Amino acid sequence: MKQEINPRDTNRGQAFELWMKSPMPMVTLVKTMEVGHLLKFSRKTGMKFNMLLCWCIGKAASQINEFYTLPEQGQLFNYDRLAINVIVNNIDGGINSCDIPFTDDLDEFSTDYINLTQSATKTCASSFQEDMMVIGTSAMTATELDCIVNQYTDQFCNPMVMWGRYRKKWLKVTLSISFQFHHAQMDGGHAAHFLEELQKVIKTT
Repeated sequence: MKQEINPRDTNRGQAFELWMKSPMPMVTLVKTMEVGHLLKFSRKTGMKFNMLLCWCIGKAASQINEFYTLPEQGQLFNYDRLAINVIVNNIDGGINSCDIPFTDDLDEFSTDYINLTQSATKTCASSFQEDMMVIGTSAMTATELDCIVNQYTDQFCNPMVMWGRYRKKWLKVTLSISFQFHHAQMDGGHAAHFLEELQKVIKTT
């Protein structure tokens, strides 16, 4: 459910006043994650690595209150559910967008991920969850990347998690993950906490 709230009634009131009028309110943090455990889990279960990473993102974000609010066009909205957006290549050579509802149940999330992304690939139609706070993702696995900074537009204030190809070195597998967020939604401390939680989830999934 999506509901407009008064920023003054939340702990984001001051930040909302400061950053909604800023011409560049987006902040990007980058952290190198250890993903060897997740890669082993992917190979053991046959589940796609990127799907597992999307689930880990939702799991970590679901534990942080700030992810359930979002500034949009000068207003602040509260949500009771999260979704993870993924970009897929379609059969016409273009791309489409899929919002995957987040659930703690990994098998259920995996099923939704597969069904929605395969449908988008075949039909060239995007799917959206308008009543959920959507975390954007973008996986550019054609190469290893150190950092990604997304474009800023006032039409899209959602948090965004981006990554390239993971790196293997000896017995270690690492992945640099960029996290971009709107400063009215959360502060740097909240974002840093999210990245720490994401690393924990990746290591324990």
